[in-house]
Amino acid sequence: MQAMIDRLLGSEDPCVRYKARVNVLGEDRESESIRQLQSEVKRSARVTSLLSERTPDGKLPYDPYAQWYGSHWVLVILADIGYPPGDTSLFPLREQVLALWLSREHVEGLPVINGRIRVHASQEANALFSILSLGLDDDRVDQLAQNLMRWQWPDGGWNCDPKPEATHSSFWESLTPLRALSLYGRQRASEQALEAGRRAAEVFLRRRLFRRERDGAIMNEEFVKLHYPCYWYYDILFGLKVMAEAGLIGDARCGEALELLESKRLNDGGFPAEEACYHLTDELEYGRSVVDWGGVSKGQMNEFVTVDALYVLGEARKHTAASAPHKG
Repeated sequence: MQAMIDRLLGSEDPCVRYKARVNVLGEDRESESIRQLQSEVKRSARVTSLLSERTPDGKLPYDPYAQWYGSHWVLVILADIGYPPGDTSLFPLREQVLALWLSREHVEGLPVINGRIRVHASQEANALFSILSLGLDDDRVDQLAQNLMRWQWPDGGWNCDPKPEATHSSFWESLTPLRALSLYGRQRASEQALEAGRRAAEVFLRRRLFRRERDGAIMNEEFVKLHYPCYWYYDILFGLKVMAEAGLIGDARCGEALELLESKRLNDGGFPAEEACYHLTDELEYGRSVVDWGGVSKGQMNEFVTVDALYVLGEARKHTAASAPHKG
């Protein structure tokens, strides 16, 4: 594992080095050396490409939710790769996103079927997570968080399914709310948000992160393949990553997913991207990315998948060691 960490620390991509140093090695993100590294992230070719289509007013000239090149998704990616917080040049992108998800038309237009709000909760959640992570927040994020908590289903998650008989939450719509509300709860010292996050976690933990409750079968074959980025999709690595961020990776019900992740380690110690949720193109079409995230190959390491996997496995080991009985 140390050899692979050293390899990641030597990556040409400062985003990978940031993740390795802060997430895997636990370096202080407030330290001067990490601040300098974040400046490298900001100037990197990857970030330059993500922001290259901004107009003179600082906005992206697309529907904010255009996948994956609208302002909503650009902020989500920047939040995940170590972009420095507090950059006011991102305010126009923030305004595009908040105008969309806090609009009266959006909020009041959500259907209520059999007493449950049917909502793509990953939308508000990714906005909340990215704005908080990037230090772009103001009082409006409180409304995003309150909306998510108000729309939470009895089983702890969220779902956009319009079928009246739908009574169970969706993995796709519940993971990013768990991530966002856990972060919001920590930053705002909100026990209400932290409790909402813990309730959301049960949606996944009851199913061991990838199995159906009723028969133990794999819920969706895509859940057990590795991707980066996941955007609003779900896989076990993204699920484990959110559990680690929320301080829940030590739950025994994460164990099988951790073992499955470990089984995907390559001979060189890295982890592959087994499929991609995006395609690289200049055409304005669904799933478009202006950035290649390391390629897809079941036999070759992907740096972004690897650094996230090492973070997750490292956090799990810490919890195991902390809970082990001490010999006197």
